[in-house]
Amino acid sequence: MQDWGISDEKIITVITDNGSNMVAAFKRITPEGEATTEDSEDSPMAESDCEPETDDMRYQHIDMDIQRMPCVVHTLQLVVHTIQKEASVKRVLDKARSVVKLFRKSSVATQRILDECGLTVVNDCPTRWSSIFNMVARLLKIKDSVCKIANDMGWDSLLPSEWQKLKSLHELLLPFAEHTQTLQSDTMSMSLVVPALFDLLSHLADFEESTSHRDLAALAWKMTGSMNQRFAWILDPTDERFLPLVAAACFVNPTVCETLVDVDNENIQELLKQAEEYLVQSTQSHSQHEDLSEDDGEENRKEAEDSKSAPSSSKQPVFRFLSKCSTKSKQRTSTSRMRQQIIKYKEQLSQPITCDTGTDFWLEKK
Repeated sequence: MQDWGISDEKIITVITDNGSNMVAAFKRITPEGEATTEDSEDSPMAESDCEPETDDMRYQHIDMDIQRMPCVVHTLQLVVHTIQKEASVKRVLDKARSVVKLFRKSSVATQRILDECGLTVVNDCPTRWSSIFNMVARLLKIKDSVCKIANDMGWDSLLPSEWQKLKSLHELLLPFAEHTQTLQSDTMSMSLVVPALFDLLSHLADFEESTSHRDLAALAWKMTGSMNQRFAWILDPTDERFLPLVAAACFVNPTVCETLVDVDNENIQELLKQAEEYLVQSTQSHSQHEDLSEDDGEENRKEAEDSKSAPSSSKQPVFRFLSKCSTKSKQRTSTSRMRQQIIKYKEQLSQPITCDTGTDFWLEKK
């Protein structure tokens, strides 16, 4: 980062996947006790360790307090792969894979199914996100053609009860696939993390109560536990690894936050409170940093006889859209004024939000 000219005050966090090489790279600057080894070990997508000597040399001179955040979507896939540990579900999936394999190995069967429905089976791949869901979804979509051709070819296919279980499994995995598709976006996805996780937890609770398959109900319960454990650093303010940054990103996006401010859930309201405190502290900290920069700039201006007013600092507040809009020279942002801005913003959340994105909302406030 020094080679690229990126100063440490511009870096809030670094997001990586859960590969063991990525975890090792940030081990020296990751808070002690961060539970990353479990993710690396049981992740089907975990990468092999790079050569230790190479990694040590590469990060030997890093002297910055950087917090590493594991990729949310990558971690979400670890929750999904809990289904592989449920024996009865794994048996059905293995049988579904065998049917898919038969079709993919037979050019005759592949051509016949293409002629009948214009689609073919999809194989799952452990390193591809939502691959199990995609395989199950495609099988259910072309179920009639699969059964007919498998029968003509003399192959064993799925039993009616197994098709029914696949249908329930599809219902279980659908919200995970949908949120994966949304959160893997390159832009503005952090503000969607908190509501997405709560939405998935709510879905798992509803599914556990409504499904007629006891093994799938048990699976939903295990997935809930896995989510609460893996995402405690986002959802549990009492967890020692808790980072309020994700909740803050949600809070300042009105298109998302408006759905949470009135939710009667103590955990959600506590997260929003933590987000407010984070914003106040971040603004206050940055104001102090700008004051120091401003003093240094004043000395430099005295040395230049024909210099104009000093340009505005490039080190803008992380959440500058919550600062008071003004064309005046720099002003110190008091904690009380920041809280007033937050109160005003929360009042605006009670009104319909017509903007498509949080960025559009704040640009209108300029």
